[in-house]
Amino acid sequence: MDRVDPPFRGAERESLLAWLDYHRATLGSKCDGLTPEQLCERSVAPTTMTLIGLVRHMAEVERGWFSRCVGGVAEVDAPPIFYDAETNVDGDFDDIDPATAEADIATWQAEIACSDGFLASADLDDVRHHDRWDEDLDVRWVVIHMIEEYARHNGHADLLREAIDGATGE
Repeated sequence: MDRVDPPFRGAERESLLAWLDYHRATLGSKCDGLTPEQLCERSVAPTTMTLIGLVRHMAEVERGWFSRCVGGVAEVDAPPIFYDAETNVDGDFDDIDPATAEADIATWQAEIACSDGFLASADLDDVRHHDRWDEDLDVRWVVIHMIEEYARHNGHADLLREAIDGATGE
């Protein structure tokens, strides 16, 4: 996934989606060049967070906000991928295995592609209902929230990657 700097000037939709893509690609770049074992390394004590756990979490977040909320897909048709809401809510972070790391990244990328499909057919002013919060919100809010979600977790990814192999940078 190529990381392209967002435009310094542009229309709102173009700018927001460029920032979303930039932060998605940033997470991908933090995983580039690592072995499956390194992706699963819990490198910053005392947290159990890993790079692959972040990738799996963001696949879940993409599905939740874009497929379910923006796309209106029922949870029964887009269930959690890496966790069970009743018995293991942290499975996306905790149930990692180097043997599935590459497949986990592919799943995240597939969720991004699905999300982009829902975004392509939605206007930023379109209103969607968030069932768990019982709130109406516009698609713009969802996109901004996703930029925030990626940016926050990319900070975690910076620390994890540096502890794994010393790599630093944006």
